[in-house]
Amino acid sequence: MATRTDLRNVAIIAHVDHGKTTLVDGMLWQSGAFRTGQDVDERVMDSMDLEREKGITILAKNTAVAYTTPAGEDMTINIIDTPGHADFGGEVERGLEMVDGVVLLVDASEGPLPQTRFVLRKALAKKMPIIVVINKVDRPDARISAVEEEVYELFMDLIEDDDADNALDFPVVYASAKARRASRNQPADGEMPDSDSLEPLFATILDTIPAPEYTEGAPLQAHVTNLDASPYLGRLALCRIVQGTLKRGQTVAWCRADGAVQNVKLSELLITKALERVQADSAGPGDIVAIAGIPEITIGETLADPENPVPLPLITVDEPSISMTIGINTSPLSGRSGKQLTARLVKARLDAELIGNVSLRVSNTERPDTWEVQGRGELQLAVLVELMRREGFELTVGKPQVVTRMIDGKLHEPVERLTIDIPDDFVGTVTQLMGLRKGHLEQMVNHGTGWVRVEYIVPARGLIGFRTEFLTETRGTGLMHHVFEGMAPWAGELRTRPTGSLVADRQGSVTSFALFNLQERGTMFVGPGDEVYEGMVVGENARADDMDVNPTKEKKLSNVRSSTGDELERLVPAKLLNLEQAMEFCREDECLEVTPDKVRIRKVTLAANQRAKERRKS
Repeated sequence: MATRTDLRNVAIIAHVDHGKTTLVDGMLWQSGAFRTGQDVDERVMDSMDLEREKGITILAKNTAVAYTTPAGEDMTINIIDTPGHADFGGEVERGLEMVDGVVLLVDASEGPLPQTRFVLRKALAKKMPIIVVINKVDRPDARISAVEEEVYELFMDLIEDDDADNALDFPVVYASAKARRASRNQPADGEMPDSDSLEPLFATILDTIPAPEYTEGAPLQAHVTNLDASPYLGRLALCRIVQGTLKRGQTVAWCRADGAVQNVKLSELLITKALERVQADSAGPGDIVAIAGIPEITIGETLADPENPVPLPLITVDEPSISMTIGINTSPLSGRSGKQLTARLVKARLDAELIGNVSLRVSNTERPDTWEVQGRGELQLAVLVELMRREGFELTVGKPQVVTRMIDGKLHEPVERLTIDIPDDFVGTVTQLMGLRKGHLEQMVNHGTGWVRVEYIVPARGLIGFRTEFLTETRGTGLMHHVFEGMAPWAGELRTRPTGSLVADRQGSVTSFALFNLQERGTMFVGPGDEVYEGMVVGENARADDMDVNPTKEKKLSNVRSSTGDELERLVPAKLLNLEQAMEFCREDECLEVTPDKVRIRKVTLAANQRAKERRKS
């Protein structure tokens, strides 16, 4: 087998917020991708508006770093920056198809967390060489040696017995991505690495990650691992060339997912340099390229030699665990702010999402204007709804539900591994919350710093709506992360939200006079002047049952003036829920009305008399 010694393909994987995108920034700066003094955004790889707002990576993206070794050799390192949330695990699985090794980032204080386990399990399953980077070593609360031990324990937990010797022999690099420094020598806790650049990390990547291998003279094989779009070229397919050479204007065999083979001509060939895609005449084995000219190409398909088309295996991803319904807006206030209103447009947008998002599923329901969308988690589905909302869609979104399966004749549901970091004062509170959600305690560790880490295995439906209550009970100090663990027998009924809803009984504008009398009943979600309608949830009832209320009631005026009669009503400010909080708040008989301007919670059945009939029947 021949090798491309001038090229390395590597993915950076980690738990969310452990510094992946910041490290890629540092590698780009030190490779000379930006000129001195150039105005470059922080976390330059997070290019979506939603990624910048939330501070997370949602889509896997690639960049190419040009690096010159101390011996003067010019190297290209293709880096795939992957998301840290398990909800976007399909992006991680797809990114691993493009590379020959991974850099696993671990925070020097937080240590390995659930998503670290998730992404490492995927890399080990592909038997890839791994470099461990312990990042943020300059944090005041860094505990480098303890975290390194935890990483070894995690490897021991995940590797197969026959791979133990090879998998545990991984290099460790100590880094501060923000300061753009790395070293192979362990610094003291809270201290900077002894090197003043990322040179040791580059050297470790070149030594540990194997160069792409190929067979001399083999026919073309290129695997489509991602999709993009260009306003000038149309759909772009991002490919990893496995064998052979790809040229601009070349005719190739397009091996489709359904088994059909079709000859097509490539209109453009682009290769990545830093953050730009530039035209190239040809590309060889191991290169990651973008090609144009095939409008219907999808992820997992193969470009091959027309005379000898040999398709590569399709990309497989984990099954979805959470579902919810998405349909057109059916509320009385529909059409006020959105432009995309019809079922045809909603279905076309969901179908377009399926092309680039391999971990989503869309299926029909009993209603022709509503579809069931299945994904990896609440966050993934919330991001899809938020994107559609910003594009001008008005939607009715159902409460998230778990996807169950029948295994050996028994009903099984997804369970999650939940890791919680809390001050030790709140251990009892969290234990009580998890007991109500049928959580099983797996591990409890007290680091001696006043903080405790607890791990639970808990049914996924027990975590729907848990985050808000958890933050309230821990006074905003708790940290929680969870990742899909597997399927387990149905755990029985779980307690839902302990409070009820305040439901408007008529359409109109909210008045401050009505709110003044209602705010004693619970927490209000609307303010004076907001439009409401019958069946819309306007607040949270302090008691467990729902209450129909009139938030549009006006003060009766008379001719008689009184010096004490016109007192100002002092109102408690309304609690404004964002999309994720509103999804968590929903009960089984409630759904969301999502428009570009507002997110409203409403009853599935709007009419109060109809809801009363349904209650009596049940």
